[in-house]
Amino acid sequence: MRRVRAAVTEAPGAPFTLRDAVLEDPRPREVLVRMTAVGVCHTDLGMRDTWPRRLTPMVFGHEGAGRVEAVGAEVTAVVPGDHVCLTFASCGACEQCAAAHPAYCHAAQLLNLSGGRADGTTPLSLDGTPLHSGFFGQSSFASQAVVHERGVVKVPADLPATVAAPLGCSGQTGAGTVLNRLRPGAGSSLVVLGAGGVGLSALMAAVAVGCDPIVAVDPVASRRALATELGAKAALAPGDGLVAALRDLTGGGAHYLVETTGRPEMVRRAVGALRPRGELALVGLGDEVTFDVMGLLAKGVRVHGVIEGDSDPGRFVPELIGLHRRGLFPLERLVTTFPFEGIGAAVAAMGDGSVVKPVLTFT
Repeated sequence: MRRVRAAVTEAPGAPFTLRDAVLEDPRPREVLVRMTAVGVCHTDLGMRDTWPRRLTPMVFGHEGAGRVEAVGAEVTAVVPGDHVCLTFASCGACEQCAAAHPAYCHAAQLLNLSGGRADGTTPLSLDGTPLHSGFFGQSSFASQAVVHERGVVKVPADLPATVAAPLGCSGQTGAGTVLNRLRPGAGSSLVVLGAGGVGLSALMAAVAVGCDPIVAVDPVASRRALATELGAKAALAPGDGLVAALRDLTGGGAHYLVETTGRPEMVRRAVGALRPRGELALVGLGDEVTFDVMGLLAKGVRVHGVIEGDSDPGRFVPELIGLHRRGLFPLERLVTTFPFEGIGAAVAAMGDGSVVKPVLTFT
């Protein structure tokens, strides 16, 4: 047992409150990690606001990075002292895990979104009562976390933790959507709707493989400017005439489009911005969307639903680190750091668009 500092959500939609909690030792297939950095993702905020009341109080956070302090008896992939990136949990045994698609693990809901371990327990407690955790197998809005072994990826000791942290979700989601699922060839046109952490990660991956032109769309001027600095040919604000402008910039419609906003009106525009037989990747969490089926059929559009970049983190995170080392995935350009105690300010900065990827750091 050890005392940890955690950002606790007391009820659905409630702000994060820093509390002292108690953390158990890791079980046989778990890893104890002392956090050095953790990214703040829109998924943390969206899930916090819609989280079931019966699973509160709750600790969120799913882009952790840190050092291993202890491992369970059956863990072999990491040892104490290793630097690690934390990502989603998966069972490792189902059909999808065996096929190297663990983002679609049959036990994903239980392991990542049930508010605890698969057996219903939680390693955290608050004032003697259970504190729900296990968000994406980690709950890394805390100074230490007991993490599912399948959600731990060893990283080089000299990789900044502020870069390692976003790799666990937003980095691999955006980049993986391009590199693992769409797989565009050099010279293919690609549009990204939404220039946040996921969208700009997709953009950087598209630049790395030679897509041209690349166009970004975002309402925030500073994000549009960053998109062009990172390699976009153009960056547009959403509004009237957007579809026509995108079709013009891409020579009749994009070959590929990555939609990160989850907004129904943007998803519908995305279809209009594609050329015949274009491909649309839906990445953003959102509500129900209706399509003109005849329009999809007539254009031969292929629609992909993509979770976590359809990545196998143990393979893909090292690939992204390799791209980063070569200067082809400059993830640090998206990052603004805040102390862990400033989690409220980080959330506000992401909400008003002044920060792309807030990363909390621990002293």
